[in-house]
Amino acid sequence: MNSEQLNALPPAELFAELVRGEDLHALLAVARAEDMGAAGDVTSELCVPADLSGQAVVRSRAAGRLAGAALLQPIAQVYDAALQVEILQQDGETLEAGTEIARIAGPLRSILSAERVMLNFLTHLSGIASLTARFVHAVADTKARIYDTRKTVPGLRHLAKYAVRCGGGFCHRIGLYDAVLIKDNHLTAFAGQPLDAALRQALAGVSQLSPQPSFVEVEVDTLDQLEQVLRVAGLHIVLLDNMDVLELRQAVAMRDQIAPTVQLEASGGVMLGTLHTLASTGVDRIAVGALTHSAPALDIGLDIPSPH
Repeated sequence: MNSEQLNALPPAELFAELVRGEDLHALLAVARAEDMGAAGDVTSELCVPADLSGQAVVRSRAAGRLAGAALLQPIAQVYDAALQVEILQQDGETLEAGTEIARIAGPLRSILSAERVMLNFLTHLSGIASLTARFVHAVADTKARIYDTRKTVPGLRHLAKYAVRCGGGFCHRIGLYDAVLIKDNHLTAFAGQPLDAALRQALAGVSQLSPQPSFVEVEVDTLDQLEQVLRVAGLHIVLLDNMDVLELRQAVAMRDQIAPTVQLEASGGVMLGTLHTLASTGVDRIAVGALTHSAPALDIGLDIPSPH
């Protein structure tokens, strides 16, 4: 799945696509093995009779946006096929403090063993979705869209980008394989050539790529570079790295005059406090690494009433 396909799906359909492969099952198996080790949940074995059943409620303790509820049943099955999960809130929904997200029933030992892995995924992904929703809300009256980056925890990228979609944001590119993004370090291979000539040489092979990339993007640091880049055919997006508000406005005017179909993406040090001002310059996209590398976990807990 490439970024265009990912962005076209609502959360429920997107999650179904993500779990079609074996990556999710392998990830959950690793998470279980990391926590259980060879000896298993020794505390629960000491404290809880093997035949004792119980129930648990997963509940939000803070307001936010939900992501990861769809993982609860797959996680439960990795631990114990006898665990039953009832999902009460769907991914992408807004939570208030105290909102019940899910109920889990079955062997109490298994509930206790699975608790932390369930919450680790749920709090992390819901934190990403919640922060994304705040960024999306801040630009709601502009044409700018909020995009994520590749700044994700290794092994969790697909789920992190799923959480961004649950928060109303969009996927930039999934990995190095599904889109072309030429940065300044790539252009060192063409040292001594003018920027526009180097780009034309680099892009000459795009038509030979299979499958074709979702988009072709080039990063620039200055307006002089932007003017050269906009005159190169075959580009879909230009990334404006760390430009201030005045430069962004000038960049939009230049794009409108030279290559109006090219999208402009602002990136670098984007914060909520300045986000609306950036979006009001007329850029089409704003890339925010903080969505996935700095989102605080959403406070979600699992409570177990007295077992029967």
